[in-house]
Amino acid sequence: MHAYRSHTCADLTKENVGETVRLAGWVHRVRDHGGVLFIDLRDHYGVTQVLCDPDSEVFAEVEKVRAEWCIRIDGTVKARDESLVNPKLPTGEIEVYIRGLEVLGAADELPLQVFGDQEYPEETRLRYRYLDLRREVMQKNMTLRSDVVASFRKRMWDKAFREYQTPIITASSPEGARDFLVPSRLHPGKFYALPQAPQQFKQLLMMSGFDKYFQIAPCFRDEDPRSDRSPTDFYQLDVEMSFVEQQDVFDTVAPVIAGVFEEFGGGRKVDAPESWPQIPYKEAALKYGTDKPDLRNPIEMQDVSEHFRGSGFAIFAKLLEQDGTEIRAIPAPTGGSRKFCDRMNAFAQKEGLPGMGYIFWRDQGDGMEAAGPLAKNIGPERTEAIREQLGLGVGDAAFFLGGKPKTFQRVAGKARDVIGTELGLTETDRFAFAWVVDFPIYEQDEESGEIDFEHNPFSMPQGGLEALAGDPLEVRGYQYDLACNGYEILSGAIRNHKPEIMLKAFEIAGYGEDEVKKRFGALFNAFSFGAPPHGGCAAGIDRIVMLLADEDNIREVMLFPMNQRAEDLMMNAPTDPLNEQLMELRLRVLPPE
Repeated sequence: MHAYRSHTCADLTKENVGETVRLAGWVHRVRDHGGVLFIDLRDHYGVTQVLCDPDSEVFAEVEKVRAEWCIRIDGTVKARDESLVNPKLPTGEIEVYIRGLEVLGAADELPLQVFGDQEYPEETRLRYRYLDLRREVMQKNMTLRSDVVASFRKRMWDKAFREYQTPIITASSPEGARDFLVPSRLHPGKFYALPQAPQQFKQLLMMSGFDKYFQIAPCFRDEDPRSDRSPTDFYQLDVEMSFVEQQDVFDTVAPVIAGVFEEFGGGRKVDAPESWPQIPYKEAALKYGTDKPDLRNPIEMQDVSEHFRGSGFAIFAKLLEQDGTEIRAIPAPTGGSRKFCDRMNAFAQKEGLPGMGYIFWRDQGDGMEAAGPLAKNIGPERTEAIREQLGLGVGDAAFFLGGKPKTFQRVAGKARDVIGTELGLTETDRFAFAWVVDFPIYEQDEESGEIDFEHNPFSMPQGGLEALAGDPLEVRGYQYDLACNGYEILSGAIRNHKPEIMLKAFEIAGYGEDEVKKRFGALFNAFSFGAPPHGGCAAGIDRIVMLLADEDNIREVMLFPMNQRAEDLMMNAPTDPLNEQLMELRLRVLPPE
């Protein structure tokens, strides 16, 4: 017999009754039923109930074991009485009578329990992650993650892509976040960088004639953490293709994404790829207040500025006298009660705004009445025009925010989500996808007035070189995101592959020709030797698994994540370097301010 086990803790059934077996695993829990000891023995695959009574030669040893001890048992498989069968377990029809025991690893007092559903502080869970990962939900999440990655790989190979590995130690590149720098020992005073993405390398692969590339790629960004973003590293399905246009990328990638969601979505509805809308960035900002709209929520915001221009509601009327301002309405079907309206107004105040104006429509017996402070100030004609534009009726409401869109758009989008959820309008058993397209390439700093890249600097501008001769803020790129249920799960672009366009695009953002050639020399030079048109995308593995696992926090689907302060509590990172290391690298650390 094998030194540790003849079967896993999920293998045994009634067909094994009478056999002598050997199992190894962890003591999930111990129960004493009138002198008979029952142990739920757990391994990665499942749970088997084993038992021991005073007649066993090892009873005294079994009495000593505690939760999370790692043990090996020898025993005889017995059938459970019909009344004691556990249909929830694959091994629920049998139990194993213990005849031999070896303790493989005793456990000290546990800082957190593996058995049960107790809640523990995240700090405790991350510090003892190896215990936390033993819990059933974490085992399922990590198994799901592994299966999703395997499925992505198979689907990409089935589409005639090959996987290639790109370097981990490389040069710094502006990808929209801070680099993690790596000092060079052989070149004192110089630094490598961990790649924020394999962006330049995958483009260079297209220059090298490989045509179709993918990789499950690790990416490193020194970012502020959020519940849906790791502060240090993450994995993405990285894809690039030659001789393609934007629609070709959509047609290739959408079935892969949809297939993974269908395979692992637990029966939830998955929108068919051919039905995924393509929403211009500007339209997404207006209708949803975000570039990652949750289309399970049917609410669409609208510009209602004309109804308030010159109206009796002085706050909005004066706002509209300023350039670049507008008033947006958030329809709230079935939200027509003062109690709900007051609650949403309080929500806006918690988000840092003075509040949200509102109108709600109620039945007055002989007709419909518009109620609320705004209705009184702007009068019945304007109120009725708003109602007709929004398509609302009795029992409905609308909420209003005004100013320059950038000052209220985020809160408006969040309010739309809250309204959809609280009023039961948002579908909960569906994965809804949307392509967001036509992103602006540039943005302007309001204080300095400087122009910089808003998104990926390597995107092809729509209209090519001619487009760059006009207003930079009007330039749109062949750039796209894929949103699912309010999360961005994929981002990509058709790349600029012409050196003259690359120089002009970077010049607008303040990068001179010498700096472009210095920082992106390989890519720039490659464009001069017969560069093919190419494009691709990257899909966030961690975020996709988070959605499939129905988790709200990305750390629930990562094996060993950092905490909110970008600290690894288990490995005690980051740490102070040794003086010898600093001297070897010719570095000096300044004390914190």
